[in-house]
Amino acid sequence: MEIKVKCPAKINLTLEILNKRSDGFHDIQSVMQTIDLFDILTITAEKSNKFEIKLSGTSDEIPYDESNLVYKAIELFMSKFPRPGEEEYSELGKGRNASNYSISIQIEKNIPVAAGLAGGSTDAAGTLWGLNKLFDNIFSDKELHELCAKLGSDLNFCLEGGCRLATGRGEILEKLPFQEFRLSLVKPKSLGISAKEAYTKFSLIENKPNFNMTKKLVKALKSNNDIEDFLHNDLEFAVINDYKELQEIKMEYPEAIMSGSGSTFFAINVDFKDFRDEFWIKNGLKSIPYGVCEK
Repeated sequence: MEIKVKCPAKINLTLEILNKRSDGFHDIQSVMQTIDLFDILTITAEKSNKFEIKLSGTSDEIPYDESNLVYKAIELFMSKFPRPGEEEYSELGKGRNASNYSISIQIEKNIPVAAGLAGGSTDAAGTLWGLNKLFDNIFSDKELHELCAKLGSDLNFCLEGGCRLATGRGEILEKLPFQEFRLSLVKPKSLGISAKEAYTKFSLIENKPNFNMTKKLVKALKSNNDIEDFLHNDLEFAVINDYKELQEIKMEYPEAIMSGSGSTFFAINVDFKDFRDEFWIKNGLKSIPYGVCEK
């Protein structure tokens, strides 16, 4: 059995940090949007004498072992299949035994790593979605979302895609009116910023931003008005002073906004010129109204 899955990148049109939760995550309000930059997964499930996971791919920047979120997504999905003597899982797994399958996934990596574009999350969401298709949709949409929420904050959005208001730690979604627009991305090639670093630095800011741009952008979307004036990211304030590369982007393109925890910036209806070789640039992208899907 084999399926190819398109896994779109996401940008944060807004990202506002509300408070730190008891579980260590932060409550946020964010308008997220999928764009037509895709990783492609080739997922193969074969009958086997033993359960095994095999990952491979085109990027030398990601691991192909148990630390990869795709690997963890396979483990989680297959853990819901029945093992011998575990009849309580028989309805969910429809009588299948995970120990009889070898799962292989080849990752064609086009989304930059550690870029604030949800590359790892969208691949993991695509893995869960693709495996569910291969195994005759044994999970409902609700159950797939429950699995996504166990692995990270962005997976639920990547599964659905389009334009959505994300609250909680990012897993609570509200569908918003979709606007098609053109956008461009720019990222320092050698700089990746982890979510942990960005959120930690944000927590140290004394006078935190409080512009309530998410509410304003949602209103603009619902009124079918332009949204450019309401693009905003709290985490940009937290990290930009520590990296001259980010400052260069902002100086060259003041309208550019950081996505997620960075280090990618985006701008709507703007083409970035190749102002330095140290920067990865992708022009001519557009917003899309869907999430992970079959290629």
